[in-house]
Amino acid sequence: MSARSINMKNLNSSSRIQDIPSQVKDKDLIHRRRRQIVDAAVRLFIEKGFHKTTTREIARASGISTGLLYEYVSTKEDVLYLVCDAIHAEVEAAVAEAVQRVSGGRNVLAAMVREYFLVCHRMSDHILLVYQETRALPEPWRQRVLENEVKLTNIFVKALEGLARSGEMPPSAKPSLELIAHTITVLGHMWTFRRWFLSRRYTIEDYIRLQTDFILGKSTAPSSIGQLEKEKP
Repeated sequence: MSARSINMKNLNSSSRIQDIPSQVKDKDLIHRRRRQIVDAAVRLFIEKGFHKTTTREIARASGISTGLLYEYVSTKEDVLYLVCDAIHAEVEAAVAEAVQRVSGGRNVLAAMVREYFLVCHRMSDHILLVYQETRALPEPWRQRVLENEVKLTNIFVKALEGLARSGEMPPSAKPSLELIAHTITVLGHMWTFRRWFLSRRYTIEDYIRLQTDFILGKSTAPSSIGQLEKEKP
């Protein structure tokens, strides 16, 4: 199973770098080395599993010595946390870019969904890995990963709130904004978990089109219950 290289440019900030202590002071060098380490580790975690992979193997696959690896991370759990954080950063960047690029309420939401699903498609192996191995993280970092999931969902909540303010969403849908946002994030992950079946019947473009129609229908169409109430004699 192949693993795509993670785009870690969004980790190159003081707050993210300081999450994992390093003996090295050069932030650019920390960024480059950790990208090497994470890319190599993901391939090993996918092939062998997190628990069966050793830091020595990660160092060898990264092209550095074990001693040098420990200058940038302290434990194998550090590496797994960096994988989780890199995925969240890439998703956030893709969705934010869609917001800047597209205008119009429904168009913005559709573009956000598309970019999010495409990242889930590109990073399917990595997302599956995170779901399987997050339990191996220390409790504070597990909480941080969950907080990042909620942070991502809140981006969609804000987009849906924009639709509500502009009148493009019926009043009956407004109490469900948070639930709709969580549905969007779960549908992206569903491609990861069910791709072994879904990819036999749908391309990722088919999946994006059909799920976007479903999401926009749920978030911007009058509810069937409300319609039935109106039609009662």
